[in-house]
Amino acid sequence: MPASPHLFDRALHARRLARAAQGFAHADFLHARAARDIVERLEPIMRDFPLTVELSARTGQFRAALAGSDAVARVGLLVETDLVLGMLAGRPGPRVVLDEERLPFAEGALDLVVSTLGLHWVNDVVGALIQIRRALRPDGLFIGAFLGGLTLTELRQSLVAAEEELTDGSGQRVSPFADAPDAAGLLQRAGFALPVADVDRIKVRYAHPLKLLADLRAMGQTHAPAERHPHALDRRVLGRALEIYAERFSEADGRVVATFEIITLTGWAPHEAQQKPLQPGSAKMRLADALGVVEVPLPRDDDEPPSPPR
Repeated sequence: MPASPHLFDRALHARRLARAAQGFAHADFLHARAARDIVERLEPIMRDFPLTVELSARTGQFRAALAGSDAVARVGLLVETDLVLGMLAGRPGPRVVLDEERLPFAEGALDLVVSTLGLHWVNDVVGALIQIRRALRPDGLFIGAFLGGLTLTELRQSLVAAEEELTDGSGQRVSPFADAPDAAGLLQRAGFALPVADVDRIKVRYAHPLKLLADLRAMGQTHAPAERHPHALDRRVLGRALEIYAERFSEADGRVVATFEIITLTGWAPHEAQQKPLQPGSAKMRLADALGVVEVPLPRDDDEPPSPPR
């Protein structure tokens, strides 16, 4: 079996999260939005979740969103977890420091797992999802939000253009993200039933691209590659990239836009009572009869075209 790609330096990412923890509340708008969206998906599910774990809890936006929702009555014990202690400090409730790549939970121990904007930093996403599925009881629920492929497309394009203009070529300066069309397939590969993927694209406006970079630093979302770029990003290239950003992605009032794409996955741990797709050929009624139309067979290569129905 081929080894999973090693894209991210998890230790470096952890240090940047620890650095961001104290001021994270000033740049938590994406995390808060993802948390509210997860809670909205829980609200119509009329069942209890006695034991819930949140991965990548950061400073508690999911708990806060849940407290203002009717779904709070159906969620029992909520255990918040994060990669760094600083994100969990200063609030009540059970909290655990852990790495999403190596989950410590017993098989079949949990009723609900949510992940709030942390999975895009995992090197082996499918492997992490398999661990989550195994930790869930049969018919347990997983809801996870992560950043998708269109995130920071403007910054990515500007950096590439600046490097191509000023150096011998360009390299990866922004973290890679999963594409939306592939998202539901991640759940299927991990063995989840009834997989669903939804996409939320957000345009954030800034007075200057430097404000975007400050937000990314405050979120702990700056690039942490396992393999460093052969050339450090110098001031000349960065300055030109910011100029290109302002030239290409400014609106009429001079503010620049930044795209963020949040992909939310929903999947269930398999259970024999769940709905399953019908086997081919098992239908009890012809589609034409159900629709009340005349069925016209497709011609074979050696047939004359059929006459249209009268």
